[in-house]
Amino acid sequence: QVQLVESGGGLVQPGGSLRLSCAAPGTISSIRAMGWYRQAPGKQRELVADVTSYGSTNYADSVKGRFAISRDNAKRTVYLQMDSLKPEDTAVYYCNVVSIFRTYWGQGTQVTVSS
Repeated sequence: QVQLVESGGGLVQPGGSLRLSCAAPGTISSIRAMGWYRQAPGKQRELVADVTSYGSTNYADSVKGRFAISRDNAKRTVYLQMDSLKPEDTAVYYCNVVSIFRTYWGQGTQVTVSS
């Protein structure tokens, strides 16, 4: 079973920063986009940000100006730098990889923003 390797979640105070990373194994070919979704308790999963293989990025309005997504194609890794975190950013964050064949999901990493 193909697994995406996520890391970087944790507990941070409001205004703090975290960096998430997600590596895709070499068994996933023809990747078109990589990104992050999140799901807070009682809410639907939502797109946070994604980046295509051409470097085009897309952000949820709620994180624009605070989060930055980047991608290292050689390492097959996507990063999400999260600054100025707010309590409403608290959620499980899921890595998402879209290839021409199918979509892959990570197991999720918890991000908690609390004082």
